Amino acid sequence: MAAYYFDSSAMVKHYISERGSTWVSSLIEAETDGKPQNLIAIAEIGEVEVAAALAKRRRMEEISTVQQRIGLATFLRDCARRYHVLQIDSMIIKLAIDLTQRRPLRGYDAVHLAVALILNRALIENKLPPLTFISADGVLCAAAREEGLLAENPNDH
Repeated sequence: MAAYYFDSSAMVKHYISERGSTWVSSLIEAETDGKPQNLIAIAEIGEVEVAAALAKRRRMEEISTVQQRIGLATFLRDCARRYHVLQIDSMIIKLAIDLTQRRPLRGYDAVHLAVALILNRALIENKLPPLTFISADGVLCAAAREEGLLAENPNDH
């Protein structure tokens, strides 16, 4: 089973059709014998960010109110049933602060990267394959690579 961490810029692509959506959905929806093929992880702040992105797209009239409501309901259902939603704790905050001093990151981007780094460390310690970090933000992907993570930008697919 492959493990993927999605920041909100990548996750929203599963709920709104845009560049990179097909690739993102292929990772999220991959199944073998009716069971998820990939572990999909997000930080709990990602829930708020995706909800905000959907609302913004509705306000900008890029999607309809119905599309926004369905997208949000589906996303929240997936968070409860399908995704591994990781909580933020003081260790993550401390690492995120440190990341802001080493890399050109915005606050929540540093939190996403900190969560992914800690999850990756746990996977490796348990002799599991390393995590792939997924973000549509080129700066964040570069920072993830500089921190030793595999990183993919869905806009490249």
